[in-house]
Amino acid sequence: MFSIRDPVWSSIPVEPFARGLIDTPVFQRLRNVRQLGLAYLVYPGATHSRLEHALGTYHLARRALAALEESGTLDDELRADAGVIRAAALLHDIGHYPFSHALEEIGAISHEEVARPLITTGAIAEQLTVALGAGAPERIVDLVRGRSDCALQGLISGSLDLDKIEYLRRDILMCGVSHVGVDADRLLNSLVVLTDPDTGRRRIGIVEKGLAALESMLFAKYQMYRNVYWHHAVRSATVMYMRIVTDALDAGVLDAESLAAYTDEALLVDLERRHPSPLLTRLRERRLYKRSFECPAAQLGEDECEWIADDRALAARAERALERELGLPAGDLLLDYPVKTQMLGLDIPVLRRDGSTMRLDARGWSGAIDLPKLSNELYRSARWLRVFTASRARIEPEALLRFLRRPESEVRAMVE
Repeated sequence: MFSIRDPVWSSIPVEPFARGLIDTPVFQRLRNVRQLGLAYLVYPGATHSRLEHALGTYHLARRALAALEESGTLDDELRADAGVIRAAALLHDIGHYPFSHALEEIGAISHEEVARPLITTGAIAEQLTVALGAGAPERIVDLVRGRSDCALQGLISGSLDLDKIEYLRRDILMCGVSHVGVDADRLLNSLVVLTDPDTGRRRIGIVEKGLAALESMLFAKYQMYRNVYWHHAVRSATVMYMRIVTDALDAGVLDAESLAAYTDEALLVDLERRHPSPLLTRLRERRLYKRSFECPAAQLGEDECEWIADDRALAARAERALERELGLPAGDLLLDYPVKTQMLGLDIPVLRRDGSTMRLDARGWSGAIDLPKLSNELYRSARWLRVFTASRARIEPEALLRFLRRPESEVRAMVE
């Protein structure tokens, strides 16, 4: 076994079968796919890669399994699943697109679905079968997609999965957001396998004394959305990139099925060669579009303006209509309303001090997180509707909101 030096976890021991997976070309592509997409244009340190994150998640899987073993939680059945859990942690982002999640916002299939053929065919499938037995690739795909019956599924995809712990710790460090933190040690040592009181099935849970660390992790996630992931300049760069790729797809110079094979830089270079545009030049030179209007989700109705996030083709037509109405040149205006995400989603069994098990979910729990209220308030304060323009434009807020707040069917009728 050899080890890899890492700025977050110091030393990551890597077992032989994992080293073989790491050395495959499919995995090595992740070395050139940034974890935070275009956030490096705002936070210069945010250049860490999906490969680093994958190694860190694998490391946490090893630590979590060791903690469960030490606490006496693992039985023979669960020990038999340990290998596929470690492999799934390592490979969970193998299908990720260039520049993080932006392409999924324009309708590309999820990176978990992209991962299926990469895991079940070729060199990775062969190595997994040799190391873990027949059927291992398919079991790992089910874990990555969150559809496994394995009691340890929650380590790979769930309310307290290792992916979240890892990316939050790494992103916080690399972006220099020092006022928030994630207590990984406390969280890992609080993990336990419990019988879900509602379903009667075994699943990953947490002991009650770990709830404070869980609450801190959820708040750190909110802070990262507010300060990094949905930072106005990061979102400006992201919607510029989304428009560049959408235009290239519409022009037939890019194939949607080939997007996941690119690295970040390879995609931009190919776009410069095959579909150059002023917008691409601006992005490359960091001449980002400016905020000409913004409104927090807290000031909008529950379903208002969701068509901007849900239908990027309709949003593009609305952008052209607004440009004409405002007298702006074509391509000068971009709408942004980030796709809804389960920022504080939680559904996990808790082992209480009296030995009973209680399920902590969106219904909340007296004495713990008031999830329904907290989640909604924090989510709506972090998510903003924005209008970006090539240069600052004078926009009359009330007239703009009257347009954007129309039901999707009315907007569609107006712009088609």
